[in-house]
Amino acid sequence: MKKIYFDNNATTPIHSEVFDAMLPYLKDEFGNPSSIHWAGRNPRRVVDDAREKVTKLLNCDANEIIFTSCGSESNNLAIKGIAESKKDKGNHIITTKVEHPAVLSTCKYLAKTGFDVTFLDVDNHGMLDLDQLKKAITQKTILITVMFSNNETGVIFPIEEIGKIAKEHSIPFHTDAVQGVGKVPIDVKKMNVDLLTLSGHKLYAPKGIGALYVKRGVRLVPLIHGGHQERNRRGGTENVAGIVALGKACEIAARDMEQEIKYITALRDRLEKGLMQRITHVRLNGHPTKRIPNTVNLSFEFAEGESLLLNLDMKGIAASSGSACTSGTLEPSHVLVAMGVPLEASHSSVRFSLGRGNTIEDIDYVIEVLPTMVERMRSMSPLYSTITGKATNITFSESNCSH
Repeated sequence: MKKIYFDNNATTPIHSEVFDAMLPYLKDEFGNPSSIHWAGRNPRRVVDDAREKVTKLLNCDANEIIFTSCGSESNNLAIKGIAESKKDKGNHIITTKVEHPAVLSTCKYLAKTGFDVTFLDVDNHGMLDLDQLKKAITQKTILITVMFSNNETGVIFPIEEIGKIAKEHSIPFHTDAVQGVGKVPIDVKKMNVDLLTLSGHKLYAPKGIGALYVKRGVRLVPLIHGGHQERNRRGGTENVAGIVALGKACEIAARDMEQEIKYITALRDRLEKGLMQRITHVRLNGHPTKRIPNTVNLSFEFAEGESLLLNLDMKGIAASSGSACTSGTLEPSHVLVAMGVPLEASHSSVRFSLGRGNTIEDIDYVIEVLPTMVERMRSMSPLYSTITGKATNITFSESNCSH
C-alpha cells in the first residue's frame, strides 16, 4: 500500500544527514561533555559546535541558547522562569486562546497559583488584534507569550509588531516558535524577541531535544535544578546525540530553506486548490496567505473528521485533526472554537501538514481519493440531504425498529 505522510506538524522523520551526524554519539563517542578527560573533550566540542549552528539560524549569540528536552520544557522554562523571577514586580501574563497546550496549560497552572492571566481573542482567520493586546497591558504585566505560528492552522502572528509593543513597555516577550523554526526565516533581534522556543522533532531531528533562546540580560529562575550545565540555567547531563542532531537540522534548514519554501508552498497550494475545486462545502480554517508554507486546515462540512482520518489511513495517508497533544479528546479544537468556527465544521476539520519528503504524486493521490470518501459520508448525513436536496443512503429494516 502506498504510504503518504501529511502530519509533519506532529513530528517529522529524521533527516538522513541528521542521523549520520548523531550516530557516533550513540556509540563510540559516549563521554560526558562535563568530563575533563579524553572521553569528554570531543562531546564538549560538538555540543559547542551545535550551539553555534542554532544561533546562525536565529541570529543570536551562543550563550543565549539553552538546550532542553523538548518544546514543552522550553515553554515551561520560559513562562515559569520569567514569572518566578519577576513576581516582585507584577503578576500579570498575556497570552492567546489559541496557544499550544504546553503554553495554555502552563499559564492556567500559574493562574491557580496567584498570577493573573489574560487570554486574548483571535478573529475568524485566527489572527490576533494588536489593539486588543495593547489594551490588555497593565502596570503589573510581566510577560507576553504569543506563538509564532499556530500548529493547527499554520497562521503566522505579527511577531515583529508584538515585539515592538513589548519593548516599548519593557515587558519580556516569549514566542513558541516550534512550528516556525526551519520553515520560515526567523531573526530574534529584528523581531525584538526575548525568549523563543524550538523543538528538534519538528525540523527533522529526533524527539527528546529542544532549545530555548534567552536574550542576554533576561533573568530566568531555573525549572530543573542540578549541576552547572547550560550556564546554571538547566541542570542535567547534556543529550549529546540529540544536541548534535538539532545543530545539524538547523544547519540544513538554513541551507535549504529558500528552495523548500517555494517547493512546499507550491505543493500546499496544489492540494488546497485541488480539494476545494472537487469538493463542495469546504471551508479553509486560518488565514489565506499569512501561514507557514506547509499547513492547510480544511473543514469538509457534513463529514465527520475522525472518520475521514480513518478512511485516509486505510488508503495509506497520514493526516490529523489538529494538535497531536490533544488527539485523545473528543472535545472540538480549542483553536477552531476561538476562531468562531461552528461546532459541526470544527468536528469535520482535517489538517494536512506537508514536509520535504512529499511529492506532486502524493498531492494528486489525495485529491483523487478524498472526494469519494467525503461524498460517501455525506450520503449518510440527514442534514446534508436537507440542505442539498440529495437523498441519504440510510435505510431501516423492520428488525431495526423498536415497537
